[in-house]
Amino acid sequence: MSANLKYLSLGILVFQTTSLVLTMRYSRTLKEEGPRYLSSTAVVVAELLKIMACILLVYKDSKCSLRALNRILHDEILNKPMETLKLAIPSGIYTLQNNLLYVALSNLDAATYQVTYQLKILTTALFSVSMLSKKLGVYQWLSLVILMTGVAFVQWPSDSQELDSKELSAGSQFVGLMAVLTACFSSGFAGVYFEKILKETKQSVWIRNIQLGFFGSIFGLMGVYIYDGELVSKNGFFQGYNRLTWIVVILQALGGLVIAAVIKYADNILKGFATSLSIILSTLISYFWLQDFVPTSVFFLGAILVITATFLYGYDPKPTGNPTKA
Repeated sequence: MSANLKYLSLGILVFQTTSLVLTMRYSRTLKEEGPRYLSSTAVVVAELLKIMACILLVYKDSKCSLRALNRILHDEILNKPMETLKLAIPSGIYTLQNNLLYVALSNLDAATYQVTYQLKILTTALFSVSMLSKKLGVYQWLSLVILMTGVAFVQWPSDSQELDSKELSAGSQFVGLMAVLTACFSSGFAGVYFEKILKETKQSVWIRNIQLGFFGSIFGLMGVYIYDGELVSKNGFFQGYNRLTWIVVILQALGGLVIAAVIKYADNILKGFATSLSIILSTLISYFWLQDFVPTSVFFLGAILVITATFLYGYDPKPTGNPTKA
């Protein structure tokens, strides 16, 4: 059952990541009349949706009893302030990371963003080793190297992408690059920190996500006030929102829940591999549906390397013992 949940959550994560990248990039580059939606408000709305979804899940686990739900929320959150405060650190980092991804996708082309953001796999592995004392075998370290090489091949920019990148100003490229690099380190640290908390306590993963969402909403509202306060007071909190914006927000909220399940039933590095597979799907969708990408031999080589690395990471060589003599 645990193995089934692990691969189910990873499969959903691949779908969610692929859809989120495509829709977020499209929504940030789509030219429409009127003001564009504010990414800072989208982050806050996603956190609030995540809280609502987690409360419903806790309600379901409580056999649909409002009294039991109220008791659980009171006992696990209000009566354990120190346990709740522990989530303030990863929550603040996750909020920063979510805002940075909007900045990155607004300033970088998809290929540069996808490749650079995969550095979070390496940072996650390093933080896992240092913070969780996790020991990686030779095959796992080798798979990380192969994965990074494969992802680089898959997203190697073509001539058309290089021309598009020249149209971007050097300033916007630098801003996008710094945003995605910072997001890589914040993703690795916050993910491992959250994993450490989850595996050290017996609290429900949904309770932990309610705590994360609570602090995330506070940090997010602070960001809205500091950076977009004037625009919100002028055009409203939901300025520029349309159907596509709500799809992006829902996918982002779903991502927090799926990632929590992945951390619970698998680990952060395996989560990174699932995200890498979503890059291949994004490229294929761009070719067959959006028709803005032509796969090359380099792409197929990278795809093979990524798939190989995925299987290699899960490979557990069993030691062969000497046969006992009768």
